[in-house]
Amino acid sequence: MRKIITLCLFAFALFLGTQSAVAQNSKLEKNTELNSIINAKAAQKTESLAKMIDLEKEQLDDVYDVVRTYTYDSYMINQTKNEDNREAIAAVEAQFESGMEEVLTPTQYKRYKTLVNH
Repeated sequence: MRKIITLCLFAFALFLGTQSAVAQNSKLEKNTELNSIINAKAAQKTESLAKMIDLEKEQLDDVYDVVRTYTYDSYMINQTKNEDNREAIAAVEAQFESGMEEVLTPTQYKRYKTLVNH
């Protein structure tokens, strides 16, 4: 009798483990889809910036990281649908600007600011 009860408890534990694994997998798929969208948008923006301000090959990865972080943070803020997002948006934009200023040379940064403001 003990063996049957132990076997049933073991089967029940496996069933519960399977359910939580399926839930985690669906959450992972959503994150993978989100990451691919954000990566594509960041790559596209980095390519256009590379053409506009003549980025060097060494700078491409750094600019991509800054743009990807900005794109992700902006997306997450827009998903919250909170009316008090102005401060968060301003903070993300300030972080993006400081990141671009850090990565680009002074001449490139001036060119970038000129193109963005027009």
